[in-house]
Amino acid sequence: DRLARIAMTTIRITPKLLECNAHSLLASVMQAAQLGLEPGLLGHCYIIPYGKEAQFIIGYRGMIDLARRSGNIESIQAHEVYENDYFVLEYGLQDTLRHIPWHLREDKQFDGPGDFRGCYMVAKFIGGGHHIHYMPKAEIDAHRKRSKAANNGPWVTDYIEMAKKTVVRSAWKWLPISVEIMKQVAASDETVKTEIAPDMGDAPD
Repeated sequence: DRLARIAMTTIRITPKLLECNAHSLLASVMQAAQLGLEPGLLGHCYIIPYGKEAQFIIGYRGMIDLARRSGNIESIQAHEVYENDYFVLEYGLQDTLRHIPWHLREDKQFDGPGDFRGCYMVAKFIGGGHHIHYMPKAEIDAHRKRSKAANNGPWVTDYIEMAKKTVVRSAWKWLPISVEIMKQVAASDETVKTEIAPDMGDAPD
């Protein structure tokens, strides 16, 4: 019942979903339900029109939530980096990361953040250890171009959130996340499905 109400709210926010194939809309709702994510303003996931089909997209907060469910990650976060930020990242036996946002710098004063440079994520593991992953804007935009929703939905309205989602998703292969969750995300994220299955990961895209 709760998911049905959320779906109706999503449709009210994006009325063009009413023009989509009903099966694809229901499939998107089912994908959200099986992943335990809520479409809407929280940014867990999005259901957007792609032509006459409804497309399911996992958001940044949804990716973070799914990663934490593994039980092996103490904390995980992502941040955007701008031209006027102080940002140093060195990979090695002891990774070095220092990021001071432009408005908190004491060595220089700026009128604004400058151009967007990229995003990074940091995951700390339970029991020790961590992983840092950085993606420059060019790599993020290359991923965007491969998306069916490159010029629609959250890539247009919430670019920074999608950029952070992209860097978290890119780092998943190095994180202690269960195979089941990895499979579900790979089979669900940014897909259009028109069939309903007990496991929506098995439904064809």
